[in-house]
Amino acid sequence: MDKKQLIALTTSFVKETLQEAEGGHDWFHIERVHNNAKLIAEGENVDLFIVELGALLHDIADAKFHSGDESIGPKKAAAFLRGLKVEEEIVEHIENIIRYISFKTSLDGKDANKFQSEELKVIQDADRLDAIGAIGIARAFNYGGFKNRSLYDPDIKPTLHQDKESYKNSRAPTINHFYEKLLLLKDKMNTKTAQKIAVKRHQFMELYLEQFYDEWNGKT
Repeated sequence: MDKKQLIALTTSFVKETLQEAEGGHDWFHIERVHNNAKLIAEGENVDLFIVELGALLHDIADAKFHSGDESIGPKKAAAFLRGLKVEEEIVEHIENIIRYISFKTSLDGKDANKFQSEELKVIQDADRLDAIGAIGIARAFNYGGFKNRSLYDPDIKPTLHQDKESYKNSRAPTINHFYEKLLLLKDKMNTKTAQKIAVKRHQFMELYLEQFYDEWNGKT
């Protein structure tokens, strides 16, 4: 089976698996990350096949929707790829990409340094780009609604989480998420392509927040 066929089968598998997923983590999120990853990869010395597989499978079982279990995603992806007779070295690479891609992993330095690859950096940037800008804002409020969180509460101040567990356990209003994650992502991009794209999306979020507070306080 050639690489093009493997990508096509992986795409079908992901579409089917995520057909009932929450709107911010559904197939369309995967498709955007996949497209972003291919764009970023054009300027990087990476294995495009691994980039595509990793992008397609990176959220196959997001821990947020599986009681916080971070082992399900890598296991599910690995089982699928082994079923297609993909080389074990590639399977293990994809497992590690899924295991270490998330923002919360970066909060624990010891975990963040356990695995690094250029392909991970590309997919991580692609995923982070989808978390900022206009779509990032839409995804944040969609997930906040999914979790029945308030939009904003002036009495609950944002917290800069120092570790993965405090971030995972946060139940703060959605506006706080901008300060606790989204506005931090611009400076966490790995590649020059993503850094350039992130600037515009970051500025859009800042403008959005200005308008949000003006409307909240009856100024406009």
